[in-house]
Amino acid sequence: MAGLRLPGRARRADRGGVLIAALVLGVLVGGRLPDLAPPTRKLLRAGVVLLGLQLSLPQLLDLGPGILVAAVVTVGVTFFGTLWLGRWLRLPRGLTLLVASGFSICGASAIAAVSTERDEEHVATSVALVTLFGTLTMVVLPLLGASPEWIGLSVHEVAQVAAAAPASGMATAMAVKLSRVVLLAPIVAGVSRQRGPVVPLFLVGFLAMVAVRSTGVLPAGFLDGTTTVTTVLFAAAMFGLGTAVRPRALLATGPRALLLGLLATVLVCSVGYLSLRVV
Repeated sequence: MAGLRLPGRARRADRGGVLIAALVLGVLVGGRLPDLAPPTRKLLRAGVVLLGLQLSLPQLLDLGPGILVAAVVTVGVTFFGTLWLGRWLRLPRGLTLLVASGFSICGASAIAAVSTERDEEHVATSVALVTLFGTLTMVVLPLLGASPEWIGLSVHEVAQVAAAAPASGMATAMAVKLSRVVLLAPIVAGVSRQRGPVVPLFLVGFLAMVAVRSTGVLPAGFLDGTTTVTTVLFAAAMFGLGTAVRPRALLATGPRALLLGLLATVLVCSVGYLSLRVV
C-alpha cells in the first residue's frame, strides 16, 4: 500500500517484538493481578482509533472489493461453522456463541458485545480461548510466510494482528482486519442480544481518523508521534490480554472447549486463505 509513512527502521522492526513481549509478560503475571478486561478493552479501542491516522482513503480503496467479499465469507463461514462444531461437541450454546463471535470477528471485543448476564460463566472461558489461539495464529502465520491480507483475515484480536503483520504490511493487515470488525454489527443484530450501539464507537473513531489523515493537513512529525503512542496502547492491551490466559482455568474447561478453539482457529485460517485465492 503506497503512501504509508512509518518512523525509523529500528521502531518498525521492534514493534512486533514489543507486542509479543507484552503478551508473554501478561501471561506470566496474570494470576497475580485482578481482572484487567475493562481497561484492556479501552486501551485496545483507543489504539484502533489512533491507528486510523496511519491510513488514508486511497489506501483503503486500494484493497479492492475482493477483500470485502473475502472478509464476509471468512466471518460467515467461521461463525456458523463454529456454531455447528459446538453442537457437534455438545458444548453449551452460550459458550459456543461467544467463541463463534470472538474467533470470527474481533476477539474479546466481539465476545463482550454479544454476551449477556446469563453468559457470565462462559465469558472468561471464551476470552481465554480466543487469546490463547489468537496468540498461536499470531506466531504461526508469520512463520508460514502469510501475507498481510491472510493475517488480517485470520488472526483473532486487533492487537494480535498488529504484532503478527510485517512492518511494511501492517496497514494492509489492519485494514483487512477492520473489514471483519465492521461485520460485528450484522452479527450482533442477528443474535439480538446487544445492549449497546450496534456499530462499535471505536470503529466510528477509526474511520474519522482515516478521514482526517486523508486531508493531508497533519505534519509528518505529528504522525510519527501518534504511531509511537499507538504502539504503546497496543502493547498495554496485549499485556491485558495476556493476563486473561490462565492455564489452570483453560485446563478446567475440559478438552472439548479446547478442541472447539483449535477447530475454530483452523477454520478461520483455512477459509481466510482459500477466500483470498478465489477472489
